[in-house]
Amino acid sequence: MELMKITDNIWEIPRQGDMLVSGRVYSNDRLINFTRNDRSLQQVKNVAELPGIIGHSFAMPDVHAGYGFPIGGVAAMNLDGGVISPGGVGYDINCGVRLIKTNLSYQTGNNNTGNTNLIPIDNAVLKTITKLLSNAIPAGVGSSTSQLGLTYSDLANILQKGAEWAVENGHGKHQDLDHTEENGNITECDPSSVSYKAKQRGIKQVGTLGSGNHFIEVGLVKHIFDTAAAQVIGLEKNQITIMIHSGSRGLGHQVCDDYLKKIKQHSPLKVKDPQLVSIPIQSHLGQDYFGAMNCAANFAWVNRQVMMSFAEEAIIKGFGWSRADLGFSLVYDLCHNIAKFESHNYQGKQVNVCVHRKGATRAFAPHHPQISKDYRGIGQPVIIPGDMGRYSFLCLGTKRAMSETFGSSCHGAGRILSRKKAVKTRSSQQVMQDMKRKNIYVYAAAKSTLSEEMSEAYKDVIDVVDVMDEAGLLKKVVMLKPLGVVKG
Repeated sequence: MELMKITDNIWEIPRQGDMLVSGRVYSNDRLINFTRNDRSLQQVKNVAELPGIIGHSFAMPDVHAGYGFPIGGVAAMNLDGGVISPGGVGYDINCGVRLIKTNLSYQTGNNNTGNTNLIPIDNAVLKTITKLLSNAIPAGVGSSTSQLGLTYSDLANILQKGAEWAVENGHGKHQDLDHTEENGNITECDPSSVSYKAKQRGIKQVGTLGSGNHFIEVGLVKHIFDTAAAQVIGLEKNQITIMIHSGSRGLGHQVCDDYLKKIKQHSPLKVKDPQLVSIPIQSHLGQDYFGAMNCAANFAWVNRQVMMSFAEEAIIKGFGWSRADLGFSLVYDLCHNIAKFESHNYQGKQVNVCVHRKGATRAFAPHHPQISKDYRGIGQPVIIPGDMGRYSFLCLGTKRAMSETFGSSCHGAGRILSRKKAVKTRSSQQVMQDMKRKNIYVYAAAKSTLSEEMSEAYKDVIDVVDVMDEAGLLKKVVMLKPLGVVKG
């Protein structure tokens, strides 16, 4: 496949054949070699053939092959004549990540900052915190939270109200909603479009951590790139953070599966890849999928909001701290897998589009009205987790992202080894020893997860973020280092 280098960080698949737009790949000379070895470039090309696509078929630097769309793929479709594709969202609808700051500071002989505003903790406390989180939040395939005892009436409200339901029921505070993308609730939802089977799968999974790459991470602020922005956000060096990465669990998976089957049966559109099956956005079935997908997104925001509440309660009870002492506060929560109706400036005109972001995140620029007023002056926080053994980043959206990628960015490091290959490469015992050498405490629901999620299975997130930063699509604020990890 022809791939042209445009700049040090931009490559292009020229428009050809049935492509309606060109493919644009954000990458550098090193990362592009990983991309050449999988199906992701062909998937970028396939997406460029979908009716209604405008701009480019985008691939972020963490791109790798997925179901239909590449993971790390972005595509904006005109509402008039455009399509919506479950493969452009993924099975784990609103798989997302939230970053929480605390009043705790990791202190050793080498990093004592002398800051008296934070509570100093050592390795013993850190290990206990990680264990408390592991015990408090069910994790892994099929995990459930019987302590909530939800009814189907509760679930209907969750699908309709999103994270607001969680706050109303004692899980967090209203400021959390202001620091959540879409305030944790997409109102264009339709619970009646969600099957009973999907509801049945989800009702016992509110407040649970998924398997695979889902995690809870205790980290610290390792490096600050932008002191002024970090001060606005309330982060300083050596401060302890908590990151939660999970999604819509079985409910979202079933929504995707249900509508893939329906759309394959009824869609009038022909696509080269059956996984890329799509339906006109304005069709009845397209609207049904959109309404069900948004219900799953609302479910995911409730899931992460409840897990945050469980985490706070576990640490408070474990150490006897007050809420004020702990200072649990949501920095931001954003989603990775979704299709959204948004208004963007395109070729000098304001257009309404459906932006598919699969393994990609929203990255809106400063002063955008949909950003929390607390961050409106600096831009939307963009959380980019790395692998469990290296680093993660907190960045900000930029004007260039708005003009080039419909306000979109990468979402993580991006896999370079399949789970099967990873398991064959390193044993769980070897990975655990590696983590011990790095002084990272790890608790995993399944031992095989450790091998699947080893650092070597992923690109280095530093390389990924640097591409976005150098391309002007993100602005780096802080680097976070993992100290404790809970895996599903």
